[in-house]
Amino acid sequence: MRKPLNLALAICAALSTGAVGAASAPSFDVKDLDAKISPCVDFNGFVNAKWVAANPIPADRTRWGAFDALREASLQTQRGIVEKAAREANKAKAGSIEQKIGWFYRSGMAEGAIEKAGFTPIKGELAKIDALKSPADIAGYVTDSFAQGHGSLFYMGASADYKNSKVQIAYTYQGGLGLPTSEYYAKPDYAKTRESYKAHIAKVLELTGVKAPEAKKQAEQVLAFETRLAAASLAPVELRKPENQYHFISLADADKATPNFSWTKFFAAQKADIQGGFSLSQPKFFAEIDKMLVDVPVEQWQAYLRFHAIDSASPYLSKPFAEENFAFYSKTLNGQKAMEPRWKRVLGSVNEGMGMALGELYVAEAFPPESKQRAMQLVTNVNAALKTRIEHLDWMSEETRKKALEKWSTFLPKIGYPDKWRDWSGLTVSADDYFANVLAATKYNYEYDVAKIGKPTDRLEWGMTPQTVNAYYNPTDNTINFPAAILQPPFFDAHADDALNYGGIGAVIGHEATHGFDDEGSQFDAQGNNANWWTKDDREKFDGRTAKLVAQFNEYQPLPGKRVNGELTLGENIADLGGANVAFDALQIALAKNPGENEKKIDGYTPDQRFFLNFGRIWRGSTRPERQEVLLNSDPHSPAQYRAIGAPSNMPAFAEAFQCKTGDAMVRDGDKQVKIW
Repeated sequence: MRKPLNLALAICAALSTGAVGAASAPSFDVKDLDAKISPCVDFNGFVNAKWVAANPIPADRTRWGAFDALREASLQTQRGIVEKAAREANKAKAGSIEQKIGWFYRSGMAEGAIEKAGFTPIKGELAKIDALKSPADIAGYVTDSFAQGHGSLFYMGASADYKNSKVQIAYTYQGGLGLPTSEYYAKPDYAKTRESYKAHIAKVLELTGVKAPEAKKQAEQVLAFETRLAAASLAPVELRKPENQYHFISLADADKATPNFSWTKFFAAQKADIQGGFSLSQPKFFAEIDKMLVDVPVEQWQAYLRFHAIDSASPYLSKPFAEENFAFYSKTLNGQKAMEPRWKRVLGSVNEGMGMALGELYVAEAFPPESKQRAMQLVTNVNAALKTRIEHLDWMSEETRKKALEKWSTFLPKIGYPDKWRDWSGLTVSADDYFANVLAATKYNYEYDVAKIGKPTDRLEWGMTPQTVNAYYNPTDNTINFPAAILQPPFFDAHADDALNYGGIGAVIGHEATHGFDDEGSQFDAQGNNANWWTKDDREKFDGRTAKLVAQFNEYQPLPGKRVNGELTLGENIADLGGANVAFDALQIALAKNPGENEKKIDGYTPDQRFFLNFGRIWRGSTRPERQEVLLNSDPHSPAQYRAIGAPSNMPAFAEAFQCKTGDAMVRDGDKQVKIW
């Protein structure tokens, strides 16, 4: 199992897959604006309240907004691609991605065969767990499970070495929990959630024939096991710190640190080229696992491994398993009212297993080359505005500025899709065995990832598929990445005025570029290494400015008694503020090239106003309370309604555009105004 290390810093909380095919209106509909709300008092309400009221969250969703509507409509394009592939798979070229995607999707839609199989596909795995007799057996099982691509207990994968970013190394990362974060295991607030989790564990075990009293006993054992893991796990806010993401160690020293678990044997089984060592990223967590191997009874280990083997397989098994999985994780934890229709769930599996292959078919159908060219021009313009801002920062010394500009000069923008597509020839897909296809794809992707260990870092490789409605920055290769699916309205529209495009995709571009200079990204240099390029005085000034942004977001309260964590969300909030500023600057440069455009109104609004209107629109939406609480505890992105107002409230340009005055809620001035990049 691979943990996406806390490197790829994305614009949106959830990675949503979508396509360009079904776009929203190509311009801003001013009928959506609520004239009863002053933009200077509640800008989010002014822009989004009417739309949110008219667009309730669908039953099979936990949130609904600009990103989600875009995904929902555009999923139809992907559905068309996979259904066509399924119809034509038998006559497609043997071994082609069209055939493999077609068979994968078809096998997932074959409900009759899946229902008939029940939990037979995992009986062999459960038998292996039943046969465990000793700590050595348990360690061997964990090692072998990883080699098959479905290891549990922790995460392992390849990523750039923090101290030598040109090379990929192995990272092991804390994991193993069924609840969202460690606080769910200890805080009184979540006692009811823990009881629901125990009930879920027992129900899952009962579905495989475990008698109710024994299932209840094992559920207690699993929760106790995970509670101990949770106590040794770092909280999400701590995991944002690079020093908590990287702990390089030799194999010999790692084996000494965990005498009951051999990392030498583990990596040999993975066929990983470890060479000098790897990152045992959270030493305390792995030390606890090592202790648990000898002081936790084998039967408790079996209960834990048995439950997770069933639970992780449940979405791909017969209806009772899939429905129980939905009932706890989606309904109880996140408030989702109804399960997604089967075609969406199976399409999700295809994206997980063969997402980049599907992306290749998607790009051919839905993303013309000229879209890539137009987007690149916007990237160039916004990046130029960022450079100008760095050059004119009044709080930064020339010594640090030189390093900042050096980092800026090495940005690599990637637009739309990879220049080179992945080879899928080694993946075998069956026409009629869904679970086997899921396992095969999982193993294939795991081995693809492990094969990178010890190899040079490829800056041209993508961490998101083209059909993903999102964007991201990666500090270890200093790339900014914009998948094809986000390059559409309301973010980007070749037929819209510059103001809308700069307020939409321009702000997204600026957001990702600013991630290179947020609280985390700023700890990586121009080469992608975790190194300090700041003077002590400049870093203190930077930290003082970001502390004000932490304080600002700490005040936002999306649920009664539940506030935003300004430290956890700091990186995204810095990126939102920087992105809006540089995109607005880029718009002014574009307008200056066309005299008279500055005051030209469309639908009664100036270009400056339309910039902010579209910036607010991309954050429109609502979230179910249950899901919102999970996100407040675990997600580094602030709730959307505060992203709509957070950055603009710190920008004099916003106040000027809407004639807001000191004292208005949307005006932060004096010591309250945050100025960073």
